[in-house]
Amino acid sequence: MTKILRGLRGATTATANTSEAILEATEELLAALRDANGFDPGDVESAIFTSSPDLTAEYPARAARRLGWTQVALLCGHDMNVRQPNPRGVPMCIRVLILYNTPRPQATMRFAYLRGAEAILADLESSRQ
Repeated sequence: MTKILRGLRGATTATANTSEAILEATEELLAALRDANGFDPGDVESAIFTSSPDLTAEYPARAARRLGWTQVALLCGHDMNVRQPNPRGVPMCIRVLILYNTPRPQATMRFAYLRGAEAILADLESSRQ
């Protein structure tokens, strides 16, 4: 059977540059994406996390491991295109791109932009018009 990979985007903000705040925010984001799209960790092929340069305490991929994503390829890094202060006004931002197996059409995928990261979604939508 051929695998059909779909991409999901999401972003959130952490309340502080601490390990617990970053892990909590990332877990909330991953749960929102999971609940909106109905995937299991076994469906996920990979996830790429980026965070704004003002977050240095903990890599957000550790939250995925805490949620049981033990067999998923994870990549983390800082978004070096973001300068301080963040041009979108979204400090302490965590982003994720998830690739997972599903027969659902891409148009039905539900992205998640939580907390202060909702500003990114507004920027994305206005750039499409």
